[in-house]
Amino acid sequence: MLRYTSGRILESLVVLLVVSFAVYGLIGLMPGDPIDLMIQSDPNLTPADAKRLKTLHGLDQPIVDRYLAWLGGALQGEFGYSRNHGQLVTDVIGPRIANTALLLGVSLTLSLALAIPIGVYAALKPYSRADYVVNLFCFAGISIPPFWLALLLIILFSVTLGWLPAGGMETIGHGDGDGGLMDQLRHMALPVLALTLASVGEFTRFMRASMVQVLRQDFIRTARAKGVGPTRMVVNHALRNALLPMVTIIALSLGRLFSGALITETMFSWLGMGKMIYDAILGNDYNLALVGLMFATILTLIGNFLADIGYVWLDPRVSLAKART
Repeated sequence: MLRYTSGRILESLVVLLVVSFAVYGLIGLMPGDPIDLMIQSDPNLTPADAKRLKTLHGLDQPIVDRYLAWLGGALQGEFGYSRNHGQLVTDVIGPRIANTALLLGVSLTLSLALAIPIGVYAALKPYSRADYVVNLFCFAGISIPPFWLALLLIILFSVTLGWLPAGGMETIGHGDGDGGLMDQLRHMALPVLALTLASVGEFTRFMRASMVQVLRQDFIRTARAKGVGPTRMVVNHALRNALLPMVTIIALSLGRLFSGALITETMFSWLGMGKMIYDAILGNDYNLALVGLMFATILTLIGNFLADIGYVWLDPRVSLAKART
């Protein structure tokens, strides 16, 4: 286990190094830089001032030298300042990570709590009326654009019924800005519902397909021939094997969910990672965009490692020691 973990950490560091250079290069090649934007907003700045500022901030150096300078600071825990927020990158990204973790953690838990039993039920009754109904709702959830789903939820629950707020993270006007736990839950209800409906169909389809494939295996027929009951056969034999592909899907979804909930966070004014990365890229906020994308990469790598651990737990035939040889 120690040898496997050490190898994965080394591989992850190499991946992070390559990804950081690629992302830094792509952001650096974007048209315009913070100094150019500063010149456009302040007509009193002369070309000489712009040249001096670019020299001061190292923007006149080749992109490789600039990347090495950034990497040296990052290894010391210094990620620079956010141009848009005027704060340290770590101070800006910390609350955004917490907001996204709360939102996506709840929605992912609800999605799996619904998708796994529904997918198993549909797989046990393939091509039945219930299976067709489940597939219909799954395809509807996958096909509806996230922004359109968010609009429908706002119109229904906020405009028509008036049950839930249309956006924001708390109600303005509570003095110290803290509207209490119930107020925060009310604001979180619609974005969580939107993300859950958008992902539960995908997870259900994967769960159903995996379960159908497992139920056709020889060991399932053998278990039935030995008189194993339906509940025990599904829970102890089929479900553990069917969850293996789901572990991969969930692990690969971690990075995508943390950085890709842009539409939902924008529609509901939820201050999370997706919206932060999008605003940073548009505002040429190099440091903030780079750290945000790197964090999404780290989550993906961690998810892959946890998926390998999950394989061992679900299937005793899988060995981490053999995986390294």
